[in-house]
Amino acid sequence: MKEIILLKDGELALKGLNRSTFEDILIKNIRMRISSLGNFTYRKSQSTIVIEPENEDIDLDEAVSRICKVFGLVGVSRAAVCEKDIDKILETVWDYLGDELMLSKTFKVNAKRADKKFPLTSPEICDEVGGFILSKVRGIKVDVHNPEYTVTVEIRDNAAYIRGPQLKGAGGMPTGTGGRACILISGGIDSPVAAYMMAKRGVKLTAVHFASPPYTSELAEMKVHELLKKVSMYSGRINLFTVHFTALQEAIRDYCPEDMFTVTMRRVMMKIASALAEWQGCEAVITGESLGQVASQTIKAIRCTDECATLPVFRPCIGMDKNEIVEISRKIDTFDISIRPYEDCCTVFTPRHPKTRPTPEMARETEALIPNEDELIRKCIDEAQMMIIEAFR
Repeated sequence: MKEIILLKDGELALKGLNRSTFEDILIKNIRMRISSLGNFTYRKSQSTIVIEPENEDIDLDEAVSRICKVFGLVGVSRAAVCEKDIDKILETVWDYLGDELMLSKTFKVNAKRADKKFPLTSPEICDEVGGFILSKVRGIKVDVHNPEYTVTVEIRDNAAYIRGPQLKGAGGMPTGTGGRACILISGGIDSPVAAYMMAKRGVKLTAVHFASPPYTSELAEMKVHELLKKVSMYSGRINLFTVHFTALQEAIRDYCPEDMFTVTMRRVMMKIASALAEWQGCEAVITGESLGQVASQTIKAIRCTDECATLPVFRPCIGMDKNEIVEISRKIDTFDISIRPYEDCCTVFTPRHPKTRPTPEMARETEALIPNEDELIRKCIDEAQMMIIEAFR
């Protein structure tokens, strides 16, 4: 029995004359994700992408699992292919879906007749297939409103496709259709979620991580690597810069008022991240900040940070509470990694009473106290550019 994978896109249907370009990018992303499993052919057909394995020994379960994480799809299905003949369709329904139907108490049949030359209408196909299932499975009943199992028969131009329930896709837009942006990635819960959310809108990611050895350990950096691997299962390839931030943090500690440590640190981080982002061709910077979650994430503090950015700053978590962010982190399997007790540099030299209502003037005056700030920033950027990692995908 020949088996294929059917993909349903979502928002791409709204792209009008540009739809084909978006679909080509989507197919490219899928190809990159499953090429290691074997050879496939790809075909766009009547608002559906059809993926056909070229070898029978390809692991379609793994292919479907990977494809379900590709942004741009709302539905993913495995389907059997047969001739456009009602007797062949009934035979294939039973051979392909019979075992699952035997375990179900209720079912319904959907029929989609794209080929209007097929002699039976969609309701007639449903009647034929439904009656056949009722004759084969003892005790099963039809429930068109809340069935345990749904059989779908699609009559296409070239063949008939038989499939069971459709799996939910990742949604969003294909990665690469929304430009490129730089995510400031820590080892916490919020920033991987922010990365995922922007990738879902089609943004290709570059990541910047700030490390402060010996105050932060190699385990903290490895945690970031693991988080990016999880996010890259959805976003595709992510480049990572690791910025060694110790000298700047120590200068901030030694020369700046304690209550301004965090705001000053974030301003310097934004300068470095903006420079690395522009060097990578990014058009925006992303952070995981949520308004009011901590003292440094007030509107006034955020204003002081944004003053140092040379690119737009996106904060997809800004209006979310912690429970909402945690829910997404569990969904993308980053939560258990994020809560490991390896601290990042944001927790180094944390002030006892951080200022929550700083002004830009106050922030500029504090930052001016750092000796040789420009030289230290330039050194951080130069070192990070030589340490770029391109392995997350």
